[in-house]
Amino acid sequence: MAEFNAYITKARIDGADDGPLAGKTVAVKDNISTEGVETTCGSKMLEGYVPPYDATVVERLKAAGATINGKANMDEFGMGTTTETSHFGATLNPADTDRVPGGSSGGSAAAVAAGEADLALGSDTGGSVRAPAAFCGVVGIKPTYGLVSRYGLVAYANSLEQIGPIAQTVEEAAGLLDVIAGSDPRDATTVEAGDDSNYAAAADGDVEGMTIGVPEELLDGADEGVVETFWDAIEDLEAQGAEYVEVSMPSVEKAVAAYYVIAMSEASSNLARFDGTRYGLNAVEAGDYDDLSEAGNWNEAFATAREEGFGPEVKRRILLGTFALSAGYHDRYYGKAQDARAWIKQDFDESLQAADVLASPTMPVPPFELGEGLEDPRTMYLADANTVPVNLADLPAISVPAGEADGLPVGLQFIGPKYGEETIVRAASALE
Repeated sequence: MAEFNAYITKARIDGADDGPLAGKTVAVKDNISTEGVETTCGSKMLEGYVPPYDATVVERLKAAGATINGKANMDEFGMGTTTETSHFGATLNPADTDRVPGGSSGGSAAAVAAGEADLALGSDTGGSVRAPAAFCGVVGIKPTYGLVSRYGLVAYANSLEQIGPIAQTVEEAAGLLDVIAGSDPRDATTVEAGDDSNYAAAADGDVEGMTIGVPEELLDGADEGVVETFWDAIEDLEAQGAEYVEVSMPSVEKAVAAYYVIAMSEASSNLARFDGTRYGLNAVEAGDYDDLSEAGNWNEAFATAREEGFGPEVKRRILLGTFALSAGYHDRYYGKAQDARAWIKQDFDESLQAADVLASPTMPVPPFELGEGLEDPRTMYLADANTVPVNLADLPAISVPAGEADGLPVGLQFIGPKYGEETIVRAASALE
């Protein structure tokens, strides 16, 4: 099981005796709380932390008869596109162990791709379910914001993230979404749209008469092999009765910049709680003091805990987010990023009036070689160009295998209107 380092903690959590997921194993990303089982978020800061409660999605998995077989590896606190920032070591891509599996839910995708779990849960803040699904050659769904409860998900960027399913097939991913979707009184952002869902039934492959919009901006700069594979998939859909139209979404060129300002700002606020007093590594555990009273200055104790507990990428994002929210810079950066977010939502609304779904390569490049993204963080950030606009617009999207480029998996992303999960599931199933 350690071949791909897909898990941080191996544990067996049994569900009900029967249900739609009876007999299925599910890997749960390690930022989703599991009662009595360590939940680290891939960070030294939370190593040894054992939640006293289950996340809502975990309760629903157990009620559906699933067996949780471990906590999946991830980029530290969800910050990364490669699952290399984990304190517990990088996860390897089962398709090519010299390559990354994508992130931040790389452990979840790798576990499914390697057959170590039937299904998995990840979280998607800017593509963190879809990116690893594409890189590992499996299916990943980012639900509409509010469709799935975030209660028990350790927060990175509250206004962007959603828990989503990963599976070998579209129908299985949609079936897992049926289990976890629906309103939750413990999460005020949830809606009733998924309460009586049957997304799995939509995986019928019927795209006759469906109009697929292709935003030209989401193809610009993509790897040549990825683009060729994408167009081959579109031709396949046309042969099944769909038609495609080109649409223009100029706002998405600002999406990466807007996303990282918003996400890092929210991360700066959310991760402030990890100071070694209530949560996480403290200054004594970090080795600087025999007793916290010796610190004298609490700021020094907090700084010691955060210096030792957080990795380089998390520190980078906290610093940038704190700067963006600081006095004199809030309107210059965070305010403008929110304006760009509104523009992106408007572009999606207009494009989805001309098409039933939108399509693009999930990732503009094949899987990175190990170490490539860490050497140049900008490369890692820009790889999110096709996925982050969806989170900014609060829309659903699915990544489905579309073929290969140079022997490596390529994913195709379908984006739907708000609560349009059935439509994207139907489109994706036509490619299987």
